[in-house]
Amino acid sequence: MLLAECLRASAGYPAVWVCGLAEGWAAPFYALGARGFTSGLVNVAPERSLAIHAALESGDYERARKLVAEIAAFETMRTRFNNGANVTVVKEAMTLAGIAVGPVRPPGLVSLDPDDRRRLAEILRGWGLDPRASELAEAAE
Repeated sequence: MLLAECLRASAGYPAVWVCGLAEGWAAPFYALGARGFTSGLVNVAPERSLAIHAALESGDYERARKLVAEIAAFETMRTRFNNGANVTVVKEAMTLAGIAVGPVRPPGLVSLDPDDRRRLAEILRGWGLDPRASELAEAAE
């Protein structure tokens, strides 16, 4: 509702509104007039984030919903522990993909437990990313 009010209040001015939330919120914000969104996913699977952006820019909300559904498990993991796992999931996914990014700084969750790390590796494999992810997850234990 706040975005809708801001859009009404700035009508006629050269403002560009960007959804300050991730892909899951982008479609409803786009429907109100936002353009663009922030993304942690783009660090892990840029093609997925960019595909969502392209679908929204072209007004293809059906495709955007389908693409967002495909990343739902990843995004849900990020919301765990009152969003404390947000950055942790992204960093661990990058590490599983072979990109060393270092530890999460407090107050974020320092690391995923072995079960969550395995689940994250499964998500990455399901996207066709780094088939070594499961091996790396087991090695991290």
